[in-house]
Amino acid sequence: MSTLICGSLAYDTIMVFPDQFKNHILPDKVHILNVSFLVPRMRREFGGCAGNIAYNLKLLGGEPVPMATVGQDFGPYREHFEQQGIRLDQVKVIDELFTPQAFITTDHDNNQITAFHPGAMMRSYENHVKDVAGVGFGIVSPDGREGMLQNAKEFAEAGIPFIFDPGQAMPLFNGQELRDFIELADYVTVNDYESNLLQERTGWTEKEIVSRVKAYIATQGPKGALVHTPEKTYDIPPAHERRVTDPTGCGDAFRAGLIFGIQRGYDWLTIGRMGNLMGALKVEHPGTQNQRFDFDGFNEQFKQQFGYSL
Repeated sequence: MSTLICGSLAYDTIMVFPDQFKNHILPDKVHILNVSFLVPRMRREFGGCAGNIAYNLKLLGGEPVPMATVGQDFGPYREHFEQQGIRLDQVKVIDELFTPQAFITTDHDNNQITAFHPGAMMRSYENHVKDVAGVGFGIVSPDGREGMLQNAKEFAEAGIPFIFDPGQAMPLFNGQELRDFIELADYVTVNDYESNLLQERTGWTEKEIVSRVKAYIATQGPKGALVHTPEKTYDIPPAHERRVTDPTGCGDAFRAGLIFGIQRGYDWLTIGRMGNLMGALKVEHPGTQNQRFDFDGFNEQFKQQFGYSL
């Protein structure tokens, strides 16, 4: 069965400023800020949470179906996903708008200045989960506010198990709305910072969130991950990358491993390890969709890291 991946497809334009921002911003003049940075290095990457999760799930041999709204400039992304064999029948093009995109400028201290244009993402509510046949699993990842609310409701009404992945969209929702998402979802996944924020916004403790889902998964960066279930908490060891090139998209790669493992019926220790290894393999490459491997290659890496095969 296919996995419906609701979220954004976006372009990331990444620029490198060969200096430090602090050398060009006068603290006592920020009220009249007017600066220009020369950025001789620039690259454009394919991104967005739905795109990144779909790409990584396809590497493992899954059947991702990204559902998103994009704009008139989607052509290069379409060609990229067609080359990967990823379905695009649930991607709606809105001709009068642009595909979502982030413009990221990084200095030598790894400080970042980012501008994000949501574009067609703000009309994600025009797609409907209930209209997609043959779906066995889903995820609601960061997207337009109304689209996320609608997708969670329609997954639940259709009886399709799904993951709620609030990510950077968490500020869009109040405490009651976040509580509703958790009540509807089968799984919730966050990073450790988002976990604390989710508990603060909902007013629910970790234990109270866990009691409402099959699993509450919190990634912890180089420390690995925690999988909380109503019966037990699993402390998942990290996978070890050979080099650290770019952490961007690591969380999305983790989620792809999580989805694949849940669908295959693995135990939680194995599922968590799969997520951690997917994240580690992504970290070794620049951008979010430049790593290349298949399930057999992944399985060999898994055996080397954890001592057994999938």
